[in-house]
Amino acid sequence: MSRTKTTRATPVRHATSLGGRIPTIALQVELMPSVTLPGWTRGSFTHSGFTRDTHRAGSGPGVIVVHEIPGITPNVMSFAREVVDAGFTVVLPDLIGTPGRAVSSAYNVSSMAKLCVAAEFSTWAANQTSPIVAWLRALGAELHAELGGPGIGAIGMCFSGGFALAMMVDERMVAPVLSQPSLPFAISKRRGADLNLSPADRLAVQRRAKDGCQVLGLRFKGDRLVGTRFESLKRLLGDAFIAIELESQNVTDHSVLTEHRDEASVARVLDFFREKLLTPT
Repeated sequence: MSRTKTTRATPVRHATSLGGRIPTIALQVELMPSVTLPGWTRGSFTHSGFTRDTHRAGSGPGVIVVHEIPGITPNVMSFAREVVDAGFTVVLPDLIGTPGRAVSSAYNVSSMAKLCVAAEFSTWAANQTSPIVAWLRALGAELHAELGGPGIGAIGMCFSGGFALAMMVDERMVAPVLSQPSLPFAISKRRGADLNLSPADRLAVQRRAKDGCQVLGLRFKGDRLVGTRFESLKRLLGDAFIAIELESQNVTDHSVLTEHRDEASVARVLDFFREKLLTPT
C-alpha cells in the first residue's frame, strides 16, 4: 500500500455525557493518511460539506460497500472483492480508520472514539438521519449517472448498517443491505429500536417499501449492539424486509460478513445484488 498525507477538516461534536445533549460543533483539522489499496483505484468525492477518499474496482452496476468499525480492514476488502468478482463496480468510501489496517483492540478503540464525536454520524440521537448519508446519496447518484442500469446497491455494516436504508430515499437505490445495524448506540430501549432515520426519511423509506423495494438485513440473534432494530424494520417495511437472523455461537458474534463471517449470508447478499441489479426486468 502506498500512502500520502492529506489534511482533512473534520467537524466534530463535543458530548458532555453519554446521555447528554451535544450543543457545540468545532472544526478539528487532522493530518490523515491517504492510502492506495492494491487492486483498487483511489479517488475523492466532495458533497454536503464532506470530502472523503474512495476506493473503486470492478465493472458492471454500482454497489457502495460502507465499512464497519474500525475501518476498511482486510476482511472488509475481501468481502468487497467478492462483490467485484460477482460482476459489479464497487466503491469503498473511507469514513474512519486507515484502509488496509488489520483489526486490533487498540484500533477498535481509537476508531470508536472518533466515531463518537464526529459530526457526520448520529451516534447518540434518535430520529435523526446521519449527515454523512447525504454524501452517500450523492455518491450513489454520480455512480449511477456514469454506469446506468436499473439502479445501485449499497451495504452498510455495524455503525453504517442503517445507511443503505436511509439511501432508499433516492429511488436509484434498489438493492439496500443492512448488516448488523448499530446506530444510534443501543444504550436505552428507545435508541436500541431506532433506525437512524429522520421522520421525513422514515416516511419516504416506508413508501419505497410499499412500492416494492426490498431490504435485506443480517444479524446474529445475540448481538446486543443491534438492539431491537429488526423488530422495528419488520414493522416499518412489512413483507419488503428480508431478515437473515443467525444463531450466535459466541457472545462476541457481530460482523456477519467479515470478522465473524457466515458463508451462507455472504452468498445471500451476492444473490440479492444479482437479483436486483443484473436480472433483466
